[in-house]
Amino acid sequence: MAGTIAQIAFFVALVVVIVIHEGAHFGMAKWFGIKVEEFFVGFGPRIWSFRRGETEYGIKAIPAGGYVKIAGMNPYQETPEEEVPRTFGAKPVWQRALVIVAGPATHFVLAFLCFALWLGLVGRPVATDPIVAEVAQTLDGAVTPAAQAGLRAGDRIVGITGVDHPTDVELIRITRSHVGKPVSLRVQRDDRVFTVTVTPVLATVQGQQVGRIGVVLAEAREPAGLAGSITGGGRLVGSTFVGSVESIGRVFGPEGISRVAQLLFTDAPRRPSDPVTVVGAGRVAGQTAAGGRFWDILLIFAAINVYIGFLNLLPLPPFDGGHLAVLAIEKVRGKKVDMRKLVPISAAVAAFFVLMFVAITYLDIAKPLNLSP
Repeated sequence: MAGTIAQIAFFVALVVVIVIHEGAHFGMAKWFGIKVEEFFVGFGPRIWSFRRGETEYGIKAIPAGGYVKIAGMNPYQETPEEEVPRTFGAKPVWQRALVIVAGPATHFVLAFLCFALWLGLVGRPVATDPIVAEVAQTLDGAVTPAAQAGLRAGDRIVGITGVDHPTDVELIRITRSHVGKPVSLRVQRDDRVFTVTVTPVLATVQGQQVGRIGVVLAEAREPAGLAGSITGGGRLVGSTFVGSVESIGRVFGPEGISRVAQLLFTDAPRRPSDPVTVVGAGRVAGQTAAGGRFWDILLIFAAINVYIGFLNLLPLPPFDGGHLAVLAIEKVRGKKVDMRKLVPISAAVAAFFVLMFVAITYLDIAKPLNLSP
């Protein structure tokens, strides 16, 4: 139930993000006296709309984004002569740049707020040996390896198959890679340390078969204070941005395209490092909440906002960064760029990203990531 609620909340929050992004374009355009003709959430056929003043507001059928229609940005649209001074192209370059950059900037602000809240309310995990919070008695109807070995809540796992003081991630990785193979656990219970042997078994988790021994792990957290939340939130935005820059070529370059093709046309399983769309991210949010870490969704949501903000700043039409690149070229050349010449490039870029989005969305449905421990 918690997982379903988390997924619904996650997608509702994404719709709100779209409104905020487009609202920033809208607000900045209005600030500079530029005419805004439409403000819609979604694409495709209109579901509902109303007009207030010179702007039509509404919702369209496909909730995959949103847009504001700013006068003068469509190179094929004829503008009455009396309205030319209120078009986008009639304004100084610096004003047009602020209108464009306002949208992507909202993602970094939202990411900072989510990171800061997460640090202040939840806190970073404290590096410590995995602690057993709960021992499941059965998995898929059979007695669990952990129950057979006599593990109890409160046991601390201080070693596993040659790894001293493993992290939660190492414990999960070794467990999943040793299905059907005995694994030696060193366990600390009160002041006593002893060794048990467990054999991970395949169990169904969120619709996927993964290796489990049948324990739920506790997680030690250390919330930051006000100052630590603010500075830590800023650092997390920066480090996540750097990670986005490093991953963009891997995801959308030859390696990423090859990986998506492999996943589409072979039985290769998904890896945690594989790209996901909002569908996959929503599933991960649901798994996170179902695992008792509801507020860690803030971390996921913040990281997605940084990635979306960075993607919007790519210097390619039709992204916001493409418009900024055009403005930079105009500033250097001293004359305007004919936007009609960029339409084929915009169409090609859009087609590529739409194709990748559809392919990865299909994988999120057919081969969902499973990050449950």
